[in-house]
Amino acid sequence: MTVVSFSQLLERWCAGDGEALAALLEQELPWIRTLVRRRLGGLLRRAGDTQDYVQEALLDVLRLGPRFVVAERRHFRGLIARIVENTLRDQHERFTAARRDLRREASLGSPTTLHLVPGARPATRPSDAASRSETGAWVCLALELLEPDDRRIIVLRGYRELEFKEVAADIGTTVKAAQMRFSRALQRLARKLEELQAGRLERALGAAVASDEQGAHE
Repeated sequence: MTVVSFSQLLERWCAGDGEALAALLEQELPWIRTLVRRRLGGLLRRAGDTQDYVQEALLDVLRLGPRFVVAERRHFRGLIARIVENTLRDQHERFTAARRDLRREASLGSPTTLHLVPGARPATRPSDAASRSETGAWVCLALELLEPDDRRIIVLRGYRELEFKEVAADIGTTVKAAQMRFSRALQRLARKLEELQAGRLERALGAAVASDEQGAHE
């Protein structure tokens, strides 16, 4: 029986191979489930069965999220784990549907593959539609790596297009404070975007990569 390597599966997934998607799910689900259960703990216990929730979230990510090429398996796991964790946390928030729509919007037309390896970024495709799709995919991925409060306020203001008075009421603060927090969240989003596009995944993911790799084997 031929053994397919992780890098081969990743390439096939990026090319739209459904069998590769199923194989990635089978290989990565146990690791992701262990990590997410450790990090979210009580939230998952309150929500329901860990296995069902994590599998559903992982499928949501792999089907709707932007595809990406990474140099190391641990980077793939770090990215996937963060996105799955966010998806599960946001199931308890009103803007879950908005973030799912954002993923779909980023994947319209020909699927965009983001190359997160230093020096391996491809040229943006020439059509306006392709360029918008690629930009949306980068922003979508960078948004997933922000802290929950930053992601929340960007989705509320930037994607649900709420007025600042509505945003302020939603997050429990003043209009002025909401405006300041939104501005700072956008700055952090821009930094994450720069780190991803430059292939600086260790920095984009923060200390989570090393600690997650260790914790999932404990």
